[in-house]
Amino acid sequence: MTVGVVGDRSLANRIRETVRSHGIEDVDGSAGDIVAAAPDAVVAVGESALLALVREGVSAPVLPVATGPGYGSVAGSDAEAATDALVAGEYDAELRTVLDVTVGGERVGRALADVMLVTAEPARISEYAVRSNGERVARFRADGVVVSTPTGSHGYGRSAGGPLLEPGSGVVSVVAVAPFAVNLDHWVLSSDAPVELSVQRDEGEVSLLLDDRTSRSVPPGTPVEIVADGRLELARPFGTRFFEG
Repeated sequence: MTVGVVGDRSLANRIRETVRSHGIEDVDGSAGDIVAAAPDAVVAVGESALLALVREGVSAPVLPVATGPGYGSVAGSDAEAATDALVAGEYDAELRTVLDVTVGGERVGRALADVMLVTAEPARISEYAVRSNGERVARFRADGVVVSTPTGSHGYGRSAGGPLLEPGSGVVSVVAVAPFAVNLDHWVLSSDAPVELSVQRDEGEVSLLLDDRTSRSVPPGTPVEIVADGRLELARPFGTRFFEG
């Protein structure tokens, strides 16, 4: 068995020592290095490390440590005990939706938490349209729009007033960010059918964000298509509770 460890150096070093104490080989390096090494399991320390593994297409079970709410994470203080459980196979496996994103028909990346269109300059309102499975859902003026998976529904979507979504529900939420109109709806849509966002009118540059990274600018009229594309397997040794996180 091999276990990859990526993320915050001091905590990651403690986890590596725990892995080695079991006589198991550990794999060090960047998220890309670890995915390329094809370990049997991976420990991701911190949210950035977990999201980087998703971008690299990780297929092994991932134990999230100190990644924040929504990820089924264990606390840093429990990292060694959780690693013991991981190498012993004593954990619950939970599958999380991963989104695939194209812009104008060109694939631009993957996202675990959320996909967002947002004006690059503060207080610049643009007009956005949302379509689901070919049907028009809404058109509104706002600072931006965010599509959140259940994993990401604890983040930007929740901050903008969106719902928490249960993992495994097969849906995403779509929420306007600082909309011009009051009492604008929020939408819960299937993640199996394409959700399409587009900029209808802009008063400034609009950026596309995939999780914690800015991907590119999106000009008016260019479709941004979002659809579920595979699953991330999270290892949850202690039965961490999603809605309490």
